[in-house]
Amino acid sequence: MSWTTVADLLGLVFLLMGAMLCLVAGIGLLRFPDLLTRMHAGTKPQVLGVLLVILGVGLRTRSGLDVGMLVLIGVFQLLTIPAGAHMVGRAGFRTGQVELADIHLGSRGRRLQPGAAPPGPSPAAGGQSGTGMPDRPQG
Repeated sequence: MSWTTVADLLGLVFLLMGAMLCLVAGIGLLRFPDLLTRMHAGTKPQVLGVLLVILGVGLRTRSGLDVGMLVLIGVFQLLTIPAGAHMVGRAGFRTGQVELADIHLGSRGRRLQPGAAPPGPSPAAGGQSGTGMPDRPQG
């Protein structure tokens, strides 16, 4: 068995595993009930699935220019998917789509209580409510 045959078989296996993870991520987006679990399903398996597909394609093509382009695609996926998920979660929190009881504040096991201000700067410090954004005008 030659190196190219082994690389082709490994590429096929990685392509199938990546496709299955992307499919599972899509099913999770449809099936999970709330924003945080959907966000988890859309980012964690999706990143690994895309990286496995990229690895499979790289093993199948074996061209230096193509592999370099695939590496750049993988790096940009690793940089942008978590940032996008953070922005979706932040927007969901600010618009009230996330239950406060579902938010954990670190390793001490504390939770946000409804009506309690999130930790951060005091409201007197620059007109901010502790979220890092200026308060919305009431009324």
